[in-house]
Amino acid sequence: MPQSKDPCQKAACAIQKCLQLNSYKESSCEREIAAMRMCCSKLVAGRSVCCSGFRDQRDAEESVEGSSSNTAFSAS
Repeated sequence: MPQSKDPCQKAACAIQKCLQLNSYKESSCEREIAAMRMCCSKLVAGRSVCCSGFRDQRDAEESVEGSSSNTAFSAS
């Protein structure tokens, strides 16, 4: 049974190529990273192995943002 191709594999490869060409400077590959995030955001969880790191990162960022916005500081 042939395996189906990962729907975001092309975007993941574009990130790797860009990073290699730009000495692994993420700021030089923002367009490719944004395209990967867009691809991953359109998929049901677990459908793309390539997106697993992006989902984990997004979940962590949302957790940090959520906890910081709910924190109240009082001045004594």
